[in-house]
Formats: sequence, C-alpha cells, structure tokens
Amino acid sequence: MTFCVSIKIKDGLVGIADTRITSGLEHTTARKVTIHKAGNRSFFLMTSGLRSVRDKALTYFEEILEEGPGEFQKLYQVVNLFATQVRRVAAEDKAFLAESGLEFNLFSILGGQLEKDKEHKLYLLYPQGNWVEVSESHPYFLIGESTYGKPILDRVLRHSSSMESALKLAYLAFDSTRISAVDVDFPIDVVLYRNNTREMAQHRYLRKDLQHLPEWWQERLKSSVEALPSEWVHEVLSKLTRSG
Repeated sequence: MTFCVSIKIKDGLVGIADTRITSGLEHTTARKVTIHKAGNRSFFLMTSGLRSVRDKALTYFEEILEEGPGEFQKLYQVVNLFATQVRRVAAEDKAFLAESGLEFNLFSILGGQLEKDKEHKLYLLYPQGNWVEVSESHPYFLIGESTYGKPILDRVLRHSSSMESALKLAYLAFDSTRISAVDVDFPIDVVLYRNNTREMAQHRYLRKDLQHLPEWWQERLKSSVEALPSEWVHEVLSKLTRSG
C-alpha cells in the first residue's frame, strides 16, 4: 500500500509520500514522488498503484518532457500529457494484468506552478486518465491508504493554514496511517513549494529523524482525552452505579 498526501494552501504546496512498496517478511522501499522540470519551472508527481505501471508511464512521460520541455506553459497541460501516457500503458498492459488477477490502479497527484499559471496548482489524476483540481473547501488529496489520515486533515486543515501547520498536519496524517496500516512506513519524502517561485524543496526523513514526534503526539492525545469535559459521562455512569 501507499500513503501520499498533497496539500494546497494560500502560500504554496506541501506533500509527503512514504516509501514502502512491500510488507510482510520482505521490506522494500522506493521513491513515490519525483520532481520534474517544464521550461524553467518545477513540478512534482506522486503515484499510488502497481509499480510496473507507474514506472512504464513515467518512462514515457519523461522521454516526451525531455524532447520538448518548453512546450508546456500551464500545469494542466503536463497533467494531460501524463494522462496520455497512463492511457497508453493501459492499452498495452491492462488486459494482460487482468488475466493475472491484477488491477490497473495507478492514481497520481501533480502539483506546481508553470510559467503561465496565475497561481500554484494541484491535480488528482485517476487511472482512466481523467482528472480533478483541488478546491479551497477541501484543500488536499490523499492517495493510497487514505482512511486513517483523513480525520485530522478534515478537522484542522484550512486553505489559510500556514505552510508550517500544513506540513505538521501532513505528518500527523502519515503517522496515523503508519500506526494502523502495516504497509505504510518510513522513510518519508517531503516536497514544499512556495507560491510564485521557481524551485521546490525536497527532503527525506528517516525514522530516527522524527522518532520523538509519535511519543509527543501520543502523550498529548492521552492528556486531551482525560481533559475532555466529563459531565455527559458522569450522567450515564451514575445510572450504572445505581444499577449495581
């Protein structure tokens, strides 16, 4: 399984991707987010799904980018280009994968700001090649294991959140998933983009780099539960006491 989250806030873009691609007795890691150039601007691409499908589509995609990087002035054009390569791989391999009981399930997120984009953009691309753009009311995309990380993002994240807050929330969404899903884990790759700039920052964190954070967060969760107003609890507990 995979965990990839990308967030669009007013100030820019934030993304985290785990690197686990196998679980059980064998643990293998590989990068799931890549940085690319179109002209003099950068954008990132995250993927979740069959690794072979991802690698083949990405190879086709990078080859075309290398041949004419300056042709793409807006990010949606790049999204359409990658969608074409996903459909190309589907035409070549989907039937054969189905015969082997494998699903063609490549989901992708692309984020950045090219030369003629008025602001930074974030898109979710489906396996069929159609896409949607993120909205201010729901300013993030999750692909892969998306169940466990959603609650904290839905409760706290806003389009107006700072980049620091967005990165912390993205990490907590990852940590919640890591705790509950055995096939999501460190290392994690972080990408950051600040609106109206040309480059992206990226960094890899190992487990040892952030090992203090889960303990800090767990203690705060425990203390918050204890501090939660208790009047409603006492009401039902009093009935249990009388029954005894």
